[in-house]
Amino acid sequence: MSTATGTAQYFPTLTPETAPPAARRSLEQITRHLGHLPEAAGRLAHAPQLLDGFLKLTALFDATELDPLVRETVVLTIATRNGCHLCVAMHTATLTRLAADPELIAALRAQQPLPDARLEAVRRFVHSALDHTGAVPEPDLAALFAHGFTPRNALEIVLGIGAYTLSTFANRLTGAPVDPQLAPYA
Repeated sequence: MSTATGTAQYFPTLTPETAPPAARRSLEQITRHLGHLPEAAGRLAHAPQLLDGFLKLTALFDATELDPLVRETVVLTIATRNGCHLCVAMHTATLTRLAADPELIAALRAQQPLPDARLEAVRRFVHSALDHTGAVPEPDLAALFAHGFTPRNALEIVLGIGAYTLSTFANRLTGAPVDPQLAPYA
């Protein structure tokens, strides 16, 4: 997957000390939460509103009715589709921590049909929503609902699509590298 490494020179990694004042608190919180400051966050801090917006959107997405495997299916589908190597590594690590089936992780990373029919319905819905810029054809929506998802869940998936499209685009633009902690998942 390609990265925007040629643009990385324009987005040096900021720290709580070097970031614009509006981004410092977020960077400090991220560092406390993770025990380190990911370079991606330090690069997003060039635009404090983008960093803040992403953190708020992901918190909202994490608070949806969608279970963690469904949420991570949405995220890794976006990450692979948009070619964000960092996001692929990060969310592979998350799925590994969730004890997800290795076949599921491999299929998501390869952009292949998933071994779990329910999660495959989610993956297909994400692609349909993107392919049709939100105007998901009724048969594709019905296929999602056939696996127990609700209209609320469909909209929650759209929230995840928005949040992680934002991060994949920003990470690619800034040339955010894979942090050493995530290298085993790259």
